[in-house]
Amino acid sequence: MILYPAIDLKDGQCVRLLRGEMSAATVFGDDPATQAATFEAAGCDWLHLVDLNGAFAGQPVNAAAVEAILARISVPAQLGGGIRDMATIEMWLSKGLARVILGTVAVENPDLVKQAARAFPSQVAVGIDARKGFVATKGWATETTVQATDLARSFEDAGVAALIYTDIDRDGAMQGPNIAATEALARAVTIPVIASGGVSSMADLTALQATGVIAGAISGRALYDGAIDLATALKALKS
Repeated sequence: MILYPAIDLKDGQCVRLLRGEMSAATVFGDDPATQAATFEAAGCDWLHLVDLNGAFAGQPVNAAAVEAILARISVPAQLGGGIRDMATIEMWLSKGLARVILGTVAVENPDLVKQAARAFPSQVAVGIDARKGFVATKGWATETTVQATDLARSFEDAGVAALIYTDIDRDGAMQGPNIAATEALARAVTIPVIASGGVSSMADLTALQATGVIAGAISGRALYDGAIDLATALKALKS
């Protein structure tokens, strides 16, 4: 199981939100590129980046910070937030991102996701952000009647590289991930599923890995707070 350290970007800074609320942001640093380099030095194989302002604006906002990160690291990185058209997808992949994450557009324009997945094999992931099983879009501000599992299944044969499943009510709350819902989603599709939201201890990572079906886990606040030591966790997951 791959552990993805998360760098969430708001106004050019590294932050963590509580349950997706922009007003509940904790700033962890004003040099995202250095934070990325620190994660890489600890041994991570991937980085997970989010343009939080972009998720609300519907277009890239923290591009300068993302580009600075890409210039500093050699490990692959994936980015979500404000990526809603083919031109933006192409722009980010041309700048060296390994994978783009499409969330809002996966609900509003699923054909674009399928088109992008065909055009850029293994470089397009779908972000499924859910509250009580129903998908939320536009930086989690808009709730839909679409069920997370139904959305996931709709991309089953599209060539999507991964599904990133976030339980919004767990995100940033340090209360543990929704393992049951994530495992159920992973068993419902053949696309690799990455868990996000609430991963706050080594025990959480071990429990996710023990399902045998969850391909990855994203953690942010726990790494910044020291609840998870990244180097130790990476070694434990590989052993």
